[in-house]
Amino acid sequence: MKNIVLFASGNGSNAEEIIRYFKKNNQGTVVAIFSNKPDAKVLDRAKNHNISSVVFNKAQLNEGFVLEKLHQFQPDLIVLAGFLLKFPESILKEYPKVINIHPALLPKYGGKGMYGMNVHQAVLENNEKETGITIHYVNEHYDEGEFIFQKSVNIEDCKTAEEIAHKIHELEHQYFPEVIGKLITNH
Repeated sequence: MKNIVLFASGNGSNAEEIIRYFKKNNQGTVVAIFSNKPDAKVLDRAKNHNISSVVFNKAQLNEGFVLEKLHQFQPDLIVLAGFLLKFPESILKEYPKVINIHPALLPKYGGKGMYGMNVHQAVLENNEKETGITIHYVNEHYDEGEFIFQKSVNIEDCKTAEEIAHKIHELEHQYFPEVIGKLITNH
C-alpha cells in the first residue's frame, strides 16, 4: 500500500475527496495531513477520518521540522491540495514526487499570488471563454512544474468569480483523486 501525505491550508474539500477515493479502493492510503493553519477546516476532516495531522508554521516548513515529520510517515507521494505556501527545495530534494492542483489552465493565471478566488477573478476580468484545472509536479518555482493532467470547462455562462469557482471545484473533485490513483499505481 502506497502512503500519501496531503498538504492543505484551508477548507479541505479536495483532501476529503482524496481520502474518500482511497478508502474505496486499495491503491494507497492517506496517512497524514499537514497544514500551516491551526484553525483550518481540513484538520477537522483529518480527525473525522482518524488521519494524523501535523500543524506547522512557515519557519518550521523551511527549517527542517516538516521534513523530519515527513520521514515518520514515509510518503510515496506528497499532494498539495489547496496548500498556499511555496514548497521548499529542501523537501523536494528528498521527496521529488510532489504534485499540486491549480485552478486554471496553466501556464495562464499561475505564479505567486495566483490561487483560489484571485485566479477566478482574473479569469472573469479577462473574459475567458474557458478555464479549468492543471495537475502538475511541483518544482522550485510557483506553478511551473511538468504538467500531468489538464481539464477545461466552458465558463461563458458564468457572471461571477464564485460561479467559476463552483465549476472548478466540480472538476477538482472529479479528477484529482483519479489522477493521484493513476500516479500511485504507475510508480
